[in-house]
Amino acid sequence: MSSIFTKSSSGKNKVKLPDYHLDESINIPADYLRDDLDLVDVNETEIVRHYTNLSLMNFGVDNGLYPLGSCTMKYNPKINEKLASLSFFNNLHPLFKPESKDLQTVLGIIFELGNFLSAITGMAKFSLAPAAGSHGELAGAMIIKKYFANKNDKRDTILIPDSAHGTNPASVAICGFKVKEIPSDSMGNVDLEQLRQNLDQNVAAMMLTAPNTLGLFDHNILEIAQLLHKNGSLFYGDGANLNAIIGQVKMRDLGFDLIHLNLHKTFATPHGGGGPGSGPIGVSEDLVNYLPLPSVVKKDNLFYFDYDSPDSIGRIHSFYGNFLVFLKAYFYLLLIGEEGIKKISENAVLNANYLMSKLKNDYNLPYDRLCLHEFVINDQNFPNKITTNEIAKRLLDYGFHAPTIYFPLLVPGAMMIEPTETESKDSLDNFLEVLLKIKSEASQSPELLKEAPIKTPVKKVNVVLAARKPILKWPR
Repeated sequence: MSSIFTKSSSGKNKVKLPDYHLDESINIPADYLRDDLDLVDVNETEIVRHYTNLSLMNFGVDNGLYPLGSCTMKYNPKINEKLASLSFFNNLHPLFKPESKDLQTVLGIIFELGNFLSAITGMAKFSLAPAAGSHGELAGAMIIKKYFANKNDKRDTILIPDSAHGTNPASVAICGFKVKEIPSDSMGNVDLEQLRQNLDQNVAAMMLTAPNTLGLFDHNILEIAQLLHKNGSLFYGDGANLNAIIGQVKMRDLGFDLIHLNLHKTFATPHGGGGPGSGPIGVSEDLVNYLPLPSVVKKDNLFYFDYDSPDSIGRIHSFYGNFLVFLKAYFYLLLIGEEGIKKISENAVLNANYLMSKLKNDYNLPYDRLCLHEFVINDQNFPNKITTNEIAKRLLDYGFHAPTIYFPLLVPGAMMIEPTETESKDSLDNFLEVLLKIKSEASQSPELLKEAPIKTPVKKVNVVLAARKPILKWPR
């Protein structure tokens, strides 16, 4: 697409800006003044068409299937965005007095949403302050550190499975913990023997993504919890993949002592728009006093910010968190209700297993067992040595976004596919048809995949060069 500047030519736009004469008493240096503005000269029709067409070059769930594994790029009802944009909420200021009627409404929503999340997960209490999943992880690591410091226990290590989200080791390392990786067994579960060998009095906790990034539920999760608790260690649950189990099991019942959730994955804030996010952290009864300040409490039918908790890890966010994200989650839960919550996981798991069962004979399936919300295939033994990257690029030619590729790292050439609960069978069948067609092309016309994408506005790029020397502006 040509630049808007190349469409410009003198006389197209008949609108003229009014002359503006500065008051002579305003002493602006001459170097900062200019005689004219280099504005594009186009008519209204051209500029509207230009930016409309430019917007169509982007891809999102409003365009088509967006099967990024471990990210839950699902369609979210537009009514949640509409409700969260109401002027009543947008015009509030966090420094309003808590007893004011408007802020009472806000604090009531925060309080109720925390209770909703506790009911869903079984955790005793939530703080909504963390601004993202990784921020929730960091808050959790801070709670773990203070918990053991109060016990005068100098544990300094957190165990992380090799099937974890990438932010897990980063978050605990930022908090000053040592990271020790625990490998998976042949079924994609945590290797229990390796876990036993690495459990000692230095282990403060284990951070487990449930289900993991292979889309698998760990068969040994209750035994893992028992081993950790017997060792005096805490069990942290990365709940970013909650949409796989929501309404079916409570994370507290799995043995987790503290968890974080992603409101921007499971609870109706679009994930992938660049933010904002929200990563509430929930804890067991023993850890409630360590939650960030302030907490929202209810007393005599009024809501307050409570700062009285000496064991708290303190503030982790200006004010209380990303409130408009809370709103979307709150409205979403009110709209779908208890039965709707169960259907999230039922349909997410059904869709993923449907795709996996249809693809397993044509793509390599490293872990051939029932999956939950996502699954991993790879390019092993693909015709003519076609790679995962080439398969992903070819998908773009057919109007589908590619799945997550080359992650998790324990599967070489991984393609992690998450269809989400909001895709129809027709949508999944179209995706299947294209993936099977690409397998056929790999055998009969491999050059198509080597050159792909060929139908997109930007053709195949040197990915290494693009990462190291990105072009960040449109040339004029």
